[in-house]
Amino acid sequence: MRPNKIKQLWKEGKPVTLGWLSIGNSFSAEVMARQGFDALCVDLQHGTTELAGLLPMLQAISQTDTSPVVRVPWNDPAIIMKALDLGAMSVIVPLVSTAAEAARAVAACRYPPAGFRSSGPIRAIQYAGADYLAEADKEIVVIAMVETKEGLDNLDAICATPGLDAIYIGPSDLSFALGLPPKMDNTDPLHLATCDKIRDTAHKHGKKACMHCVSAAFAAGAIKRGFDLVMLTSDINCMVAGVRKQLDDLKAAVG
Repeated sequence: MRPNKIKQLWKEGKPVTLGWLSIGNSFSAEVMARQGFDALCVDLQHGTTELAGLLPMLQAISQTDTSPVVRVPWNDPAIIMKALDLGAMSVIVPLVSTAAEAARAVAACRYPPAGFRSSGPIRAIQYAGADYLAEADKEIVVIAMVETKEGLDNLDAICATPGLDAIYIGPSDLSFALGLPPKMDNTDPLHLATCDKIRDTAHKHGKKACMHCVSAAFAAGAIKRGFDLVMLTSDINCMVAGVRKQLDDLKAAVG
């Protein structure tokens, strides 16, 4: 079976760079996949991609060696299984607040007897290899987002969930949980301390810790603080930043 690049890098002790796809378009997905990210996430939770548009985006990513990731909109086994059957190698599950919810996400990603994933990897077996059914449980990465008050209260139990590979921090929803205004690259002392607690608790249980970032500077800081995966930037952020820079440069040049 095709190895999961995220797992490979973690085994080598290296951090993973993750790009983010908020635009539901296969061409922009292909362009982003060719820029050098280790992995690229199709966002079904907050992005513009609908489930019907997921397949062509995964096909676009698979033209490169970038590992395909999907953030599902909810901890729904049906959607998780569909994303995997279409070729996702890793799944990010949002708003996981209890160990039972974490276990449910894991079970949806594992074939029996380890879980209850239904057999039918209609595209995944074409993309990842003929031995997919036998090897998928070893390669699929399951990532739970801890970002609610209840999730923080149950952090230790969530991180102890067997089969869970990593904890992902969503800074904005975590800000809500801490009584702070939502903000990316949040440097509020309470927010930073909470992120470090999540990282340490994940590592204590042998799980990886992932940070959602916006700037290269903040992402570099997260890696130096011991995070194992950093989301660096998204398609929409890059497009807006590029356009604004060109317009600002033009205005400056012509006075």
